[in-house]
Amino acid sequence: MKDKFYSYIQNLQDQIVAGLEAVDGVAKFREDIWERPEGGGGRTRVIENGQVFEKGGVNISAVHGKLPDSMQKLFNVGEADFFACGLSLVIHPKNPMVPTVHANWRYFEMYDDNGNVINSWFGGGQDLTPYYLFEEDGKHFHQTCKTACDKHNPEFYPKYKKQCDAYFWNAHRNEARGLGGLFFDYCKETEDMKMEDWYNFVTEVGNSFLEAYVPIVEKRKNLPYTAEQRTWQEIRRGRYVEFNLVHDKGTLFGLKTNGRIESILMSLPPHVQWVYDHHPEVGSEEEKLIKVLESPINWV
Repeated sequence: MKDKFYSYIQNLQDQIVAGLEAVDGVAKFREDIWERPEGGGGRTRVIENGQVFEKGGVNISAVHGKLPDSMQKLFNVGEADFFACGLSLVIHPKNPMVPTVHANWRYFEMYDDNGNVINSWFGGGQDLTPYYLFEEDGKHFHQTCKTACDKHNPEFYPKYKKQCDAYFWNAHRNEARGLGGLFFDYCKETEDMKMEDWYNFVTEVGNSFLEAYVPIVEKRKNLPYTAEQRTWQEIRRGRYVEFNLVHDKGTLFGLKTNGRIESILMSLPPHVQWVYDHHPEVGSEEEKLIKVLESPINWV
């Protein structure tokens, strides 16, 4: 399974990079191959200063070795060997009318002393973070997520949408990071779902990513915007940074397993502002977004 899924995310990285380069029309992704001293490595691809995308990364990694102490405590296990692979992406567009997007699909295995798999699971999801609210974009993104889920189980979309709303919640701000999408973790074998079934589901969601995001970018990338709207985008990006550094499990896992710091922090936008006690104007488009982020919405 680990070889099969790693092969899948290598191909998916190629597809997503090609799709995003076509949308940008100017910038190309730069590639870095890196190795982790304790075992494994990855392929980082970053785009910067494009016509459409100010900064973004589409990264894959496959790491293995001894489970670090911090992760032993998290999983409530003793010493163990592990393998983890995944694709993680974050795209920050230049135009504030185009939303930021994040997605991740991953697979994890743990082994006993004889190298037998004693635990394995899939995780992942995709979510949308706009700076200005276009309701049809939220509906399109969520409908694409729902369509992918419904092919496998009609209960998946409402369940994983709810988990996404709960996960991407900036508790210290009491607001959502964005409009949500899907979030699933610890997807393990059951009587109803074999690991092969989980593989089929996770890859279905991965394959839906470009369809969920690219039409929104195409629709918004040439809209005019003001310097004030750009400032608002940078203030909201600050909330994105706060979430990733304070709450995000993937970022924390990377830091605790001695991951490659440049790849872990590629999710951070290049231009950000923190304005003291900032509040948008009453009745403004900016306030409209904030109101929506105060409690989750059913988009489909």
